[in-house]
Amino acid sequence: MKSMYSNNHHFLIALGSNKNLGPLKPLDILKKAIAELKQSEISLVSLSRFFESPAYPEGKGSNFVNSAIKIQVKCSSEEILQKLHKIEKKFNRTRDTRWGARTLDLDLLAQDGQVFPNEEIFRKWYNLPLVEQMKKSPKNLILPHPRIQDRAFVLLPLLDIEPNWIHPILRKTAFQMYEELNEQVKKSIQLVQ
Repeated sequence: MKSMYSNNHHFLIALGSNKNLGPLKPLDILKKAIAELKQSEISLVSLSRFFESPAYPEGKGSNFVNSAIKIQVKCSSEEILQKLHKIEKKFNRTRDTRWGARTLDLDLLAQDGQVFPNEEIFRKWYNLPLVEQMKKSPKNLILPHPRIQDRAFVLLPLLDIEPNWIHPILRKTAFQMYEELNEQVKKSIQLVQ
């Protein structure tokens, strides 16, 4: 297994927003957040289109605008997570409500096809019942993100940039995971731009 501290790493990141920030609408916020990422020694490899999706879980606010990016950077997963949190904070992101409305959400999805911190901890969070997911969040970073396979609003943008990305535990591509999702949920997501 590769060390998470070697030189260049590729990361997949999901972006979302469903709350205005002053005059900035969610789409504007995502575009400005991407510009911020590019200014922090992060090389943008690819960017998906922007999609609008219902808030998750249902009833948790206005529709989201979502996107996904692939970046290359010379830092560890923990360091990139700190950079993402710093950018979220610049856009007044608060973490008072689990899965609540937010000005900006930058979720680290995956790094170089690796599993962090280990498969046992990943599986614990992957198998967590929905009721528990709504109450608990892990104290440490878990990669790949344990909910990728459940979320059309993450997978659809991911199809734009990495349709053949293979989940290191499930051994399925992003495309295969998207195809397995409920058709009604997939139809609820619309292209913004």
